[in-house]
Amino acid sequence: MSPRFAGLILALTVVVATLWLGATGQLVLYIHPRYVVFTMIMAALALVIGVASFAIKPGHDDDAPATRTGRVISVSALALTAVIAAALIVVPPATLTSATVDTREINSTGVGVEVQSVDSASSESDAAFAKFTVRDWASLLAQTSDTEFYSGKPVDVAGFITADETDPTNVFYVSRFVITCCAVDAQPVGVPVYSPNWAESYEVDGWVRVTGSFVANPSSASEQPIALDPATVELIGTPDEPYLF
Repeated sequence: MSPRFAGLILALTVVVATLWLGATGQLVLYIHPRYVVFTMIMAALALVIGVASFAIKPGHDDDAPATRTGRVISVSALALTAVIAAALIVVPPATLTSATVDTREINSTGVGVEVQSVDSASSESDAAFAKFTVRDWASLLAQTSDTEFYSGKPVDVAGFITADETDPTNVFYVSRFVITCCAVDAQPVGVPVYSPNWAESYEVDGWVRVTGSFVANPSSASEQPIALDPATVELIGTPDEPYLF
């Protein structure tokens, strides 16, 4: 096979995989929902152009006998095509996990432009607080550790479990990834939960829904001044949209 056709097959493999992910609703595991329609349109156009390219008669250079270098390039292209096809189609898409959190420090940067501020949250009702996400609470925890501010405010959050590095025995994070553009820029945010020996009942990366209230962190080892004192911890499945946008 000529490098030309190998390249076309490679491109079409990526395009078809993209269309398949979009059709099955799994493209949001890779990019922000706002870009899905645009990506699908561009992929469809690329598919049409790619298929049409097979009908174009090759030039004289393509008819020339393949050199050793050309054969190596062709074989390499086919191998790369197979790898990408396996990665995008055969291997099922999966959400980011605590392994990614380990490479991107949790709550290390801003958590987006549409976040809660201490001033605006002070006037919210209990019903509004009960709807705050992990990102909302992470934003507030980054702004203040005043226990009076959190007193009486109900917390109801869902996310996957990540161990607190400074006290992995007694504290875990209810974590989520915030995506601005795509999974490459995903930023982990989390709410610390004080639960002694939590690993005996729950697993890292397991999804949970936790209710309770914030208190001064009882852990003497954890660096988190405030932690969620859980009233309930419920095991749940991975949501259809695991990321926050």
